[in-house]
Amino acid sequence: MSSEAPSRQEQFSGTKEVADALRFDEQRLLPWLAAHVPGFSGPLSVRQFKGGQSNPTYQLVTPGQKYVMRRKPPGKLLPSAHAVDREFRVISALHKVGFPVPKPFALCTDESVAGTMFYVMEMVEGRVLWEPLLPGMDPQGRAATYDAMNATLAQLHSYDYKALGLEDFGKPGNYFARQISRWGKQYVASETETIAEMNRLLAWLPDHIPPGERSTIVHGDFRLDNVILHPSEPRVIAVLDWEISTIGDPLADFTYHILQWRMPGQGTGGGTGSLLGADLGALGIPNEEAYVASYCRRTGRDGIDNLDYYFAYNFFRLACILQGIVGRVRDGTAASAHAVQMAAQVRPLAELGWHFAQRAGAIA
Repeated sequence: MSSEAPSRQEQFSGTKEVADALRFDEQRLLPWLAAHVPGFSGPLSVRQFKGGQSNPTYQLVTPGQKYVMRRKPPGKLLPSAHAVDREFRVISALHKVGFPVPKPFALCTDESVAGTMFYVMEMVEGRVLWEPLLPGMDPQGRAATYDAMNATLAQLHSYDYKALGLEDFGKPGNYFARQISRWGKQYVASETETIAEMNRLLAWLPDHIPPGERSTIVHGDFRLDNVILHPSEPRVIAVLDWEISTIGDPLADFTYHILQWRMPGQGTGGGTGSLLGADLGALGIPNEEAYVASYCRRTGRDGIDNLDYYFAYNFFRLACILQGIVGRVRDGTAASAHAVQMAAQVRPLAELGWHFAQRAGAIA
């Protein structure tokens, strides 16, 4: 018998029985679905997707079709978190202009139906890959897959958010300052131990924001396992998990995405896997410099200055997000069985964030 831990692909792929804490009355849901989802017809069975840390996500199975339901978790929640109504709004706007998102059907704000707010969208059939080294794929496939992600994020950042009716989806300008304040407050609300590096980052980051912010739609958590690839082609057919999307600086979004090249391994990388230390050339995966150059070419940039600051900011932000999950474990509202494992990952990310802050000029 192998003693190896299961891969991320094995841990997070597919569905499972709905966790007891996240059950709802399926019979109350049926008439709402029949009234609001075109062509819906029962009977209905409900499964829970294994992946996802924040908003519990369910597969709704009927004899004729499968659907996906994203729901606000029950229980005590942090202010402004789990905004499934915002998710529904942004994917509705993006779907209309052909950006790869699932087709949204309906949003329910009546908490008597399923206990909390939720929305229903189409079930996109394809591949969700959880291992960034893409095991089992040939070098050409890996190169094309990473290029497809790069092109998809550049496409998102190219939209005029006002033309999409999203002019009030977020406040343009001062994005980094507002994000540092927001995540810092959520970190403090969820704090379970004192981490000196987090406190240093909280103090240093707001005073050293690089100039030249722009405003676009930002996803907030764009990474390999938040996209669905075509079943057989290296093509993104849906981008998932829009919970923390807003109007913000595209460089914040892109430099978060490229943390994959800097993420520590050995289970300390926020549960996302890592490209660090791999022979990327042999694998066919672009190195960080080439990947940045592709994004800049697609978005009309000459390059990206201040990468060390952006890495410091994004490791801080990721540590705040994971600490929020730890806080939900403490409060009994975490949506994932793997959330408790994240407690040990906050400190290493904070230390890495402070490392990049020092490279950017911070002094302890």
